[in-house]
Amino acid sequence: MRLAKKVFLGLGLIALVAFALSSWAGPANGTLVEMRAYSFPSYEKVEGIEFFSGRSEYDAAVKDARYEFRKLIYGSDNLKVVAYLYKPAQLPSHPQPLIIFCRGSGPAGDQAPQLISLLHRLATHGFVILAPQYRGSDGGEGRDEIGGADLNDVKNLIPLARSLRYVDTDNIFLYGESRGGMMTYQAVRDRLPVNAAAVFGAFTDLEIMNQSPYVQKMIPQVWPDYGVHKEEIIRRRSARYWPEKLSVPLLIMNGGADQQVSPKQPLQLALQLQELGKTYGLVIYAKDNHFIQANREDRDRRAIAWFEGYTTKR
Repeated sequence: MRLAKKVFLGLGLIALVAFALSSWAGPANGTLVEMRAYSFPSYEKVEGIEFFSGRSEYDAAVKDARYEFRKLIYGSDNLKVVAYLYKPAQLPSHPQPLIIFCRGSGPAGDQAPQLISLLHRLATHGFVILAPQYRGSDGGEGRDEIGGADLNDVKNLIPLARSLRYVDTDNIFLYGESRGGMMTYQAVRDRLPVNAAAVFGAFTDLEIMNQSPYVQKMIPQVWPDYGVHKEEIIRRRSARYWPEKLSVPLLIMNGGADQQVSPKQPLQLALQLQELGKTYGLVIYAKDNHFIQANREDRDRRAIAWFEGYTTKR
């Protein structure tokens, strides 16, 4: 009798511990936790906005009532992370193709004002956009590793997208800027189910990038074990080491006067893709900068046309 009681108590304790652990665990991958409305500040209050948008295009995007911007919180590796959603205000009659836009830079705060004009350009061509902000940014949990575990924050948007009935999950595309381009390359390498991808200002060789003062300053914060795992960190994030794994149609764009990512990097990758017989496009905008600022509308038009060329018709 005493043995039976001990067994019963033991099983009860195990169940209690299991319940507690499940309560402490974060949301499942791709689970939508929260969706928030957002109010955009006036143009002059956004620091550095001139690199991303002019006043007129910013105001047009912010005031276009045909579309709505939402901040999402979703699950990724038991963390609550942030993504931006831009979609028609009225649900379309048919699901729309999806662009996952991967922003550049490292850990950051609110990036919605910087991105809204680009998102608007994409949406007016019939796309829904999800833009992951990565763990540790804009109030999200966790620590950004710039191409480490945070890559899962991109991957976990796929199950989230499948829960949105207005998204055509047979037509998903990746579009990446700078660091986000590097993550686009990695997501393609890892066979994320996308039809095609496009990047601009995307580095392909982290070892070269690490020579810049900006990256040198970030290394202790982002990769505290860099001294021990240098080669592993570099190779994981450098597409030049695994071009054979880039097996979806890929559009590569870069500024000819880019001071952060030399056009030599995309040119080298394009040569590798050419030798492998891959499907790719390459555009170098002479005298333009890292953001392809002077040609941003043409840049996005080319990306849209690239995606439309690989859209599966229902």
